[in-house]
Formats: sequence, structure tokens, C-alpha cells
Amino acid sequence: MPSITDIAHDFFVACDTGKGWEACAPFCTPDATFAAQAEPLLEITTLRDYAEWMKGLMTVLTDGSYQVKSFGVDTHRNNVSIYGVFTGTHLAGGPVPPTGKTIHTDYVYTIQFDGGKIVHMTKIWNAGLALKGLGWA
Repeated sequence: MPSITDIAHDFFVACDTGKGWEACAPFCTPDATFAAQAEPLLEITTLRDYAEWMKGLMTVLTDGSYQVKSFGVDTHRNNVSIYGVFTGTHLAGGPVPPTGKTIHTDYVYTIQFDGGKIVHMTKIWNAGLALKGLGWA
């Protein structure tokens, strides 16, 4: 059985490259939940919907990429925290015509496991600064 480290890594890559739920589902329970205190994500409560949101985001920020800055495993609490910096330029579609503006935005995922599957993920992200940086707010 893969470790939570390996599962979190593989999920993170699938999610943050915009592969959507189909690629993320093998790492998660079907009813895995999601939470974030960030305006664009307030209505998203399932990991399925978040994975699809990321997939959509990558059609707007078509050069989107990430750099992992920290990857921490807490075996006592059965979770993994990943700190990354997402970079993307608004080149297509979106809530306004393409602005050509680029953001570098920090975020953290805390991924909770049960029985070797992801059951919940919380995203910590300052969406307001990211949206302003893209010219969307």
C-alpha cells in the first residue's frame, strides 16, 4: 500500500496541473470534502468540485504551474501539508477579457487521510490578492 506521502504527492500533481477529478479520484474517497476561506471557493465543499475548479482555472491561466516550497507529513494526525507557489498568466477566457497579467500566489493544502485515502482537504490561500494581481478585482 502506498504511503500517505506518495498519495498526497500524486494527488497534488494531478490536481494542480488541472487534470480534474478523473485523475484525482483514485487517491480520494468518493465523498471527500473540501474547505477554504477564500472568496472564489466558498461554495465548493467537495474535493471533486475543487479538482474540477482547478481544471477550469488551467484553461484560463494556460501557462499555470507551481513550485512546492514545503512538504510536511504528520503521521500522528494522519495528514500531509503542502506549501506551494502557483504562477499563472491570464491568457484566455475567464471572468474578464484576458489581462495578460501574471500572479505568483502562495497557498497551503492540508490533506487528511483515513484508510489510505484522502477524506478532506483544506486550502489556505489569499484569493483577494491573487484576483487583484490578475486584474479580476
